[in-house]
Amino acid sequence: MDKLLTPDAGLMFWTVVTFLLLAALLRRYAWGPLLAVIAEREERLKAEAAAARLAREEAQRIQAELAAQLAQAAARREEVLARAAQDGEAVLTRFKSEAERQARELRDKTAAELAREKERLVRELRLEVAGLSVQAAEKLLRRSVDPAVEKQVLDDFLGDLERKASS
Repeated sequence: MDKLLTPDAGLMFWTVVTFLLLAALLRRYAWGPLLAVIAEREERLKAEAAAARLAREEAQRIQAELAAQLAQAAARREEVLARAAQDGEAVLTRFKSEAERQARELRDKTAAELAREKERLVRELRLEVAGLSVQAAEKLLRRSVDPAVEKQVLDDFLGDLERKASS
């Protein structure tokens, strides 16, 4: 056990040489590639983090764009609904005015027909009354007046009736 506590120069020399040789070998074949892999992984993680940040920014931009498009679509929908309501009101107003116009025309036409029918009935009634009056006058005149006077009275009466019928 004594030998363990006393330093031996040759053993120390070979220990140091072996350590340096092992350190050189580890540096060349283990630490170098290991550090290169770690550096490469660090660069890849940085690139992935940058790509993720860009993807997040792109997703936020797309989300904002979609929200703007949805707002625009909602505004267009409201505009189309408002325009459709206005068009519906215009069509309703047009149909209503057309129906009112047709009703006025029908009322005017009916009033004109009634006036014509009234005039026709009045003419017929006058002719009927004139005919009855003539018959009554004829009966009276046959009994009391001579035929020349009868003809004169009848012509005057018919002339008066015609003037009244024309006016």
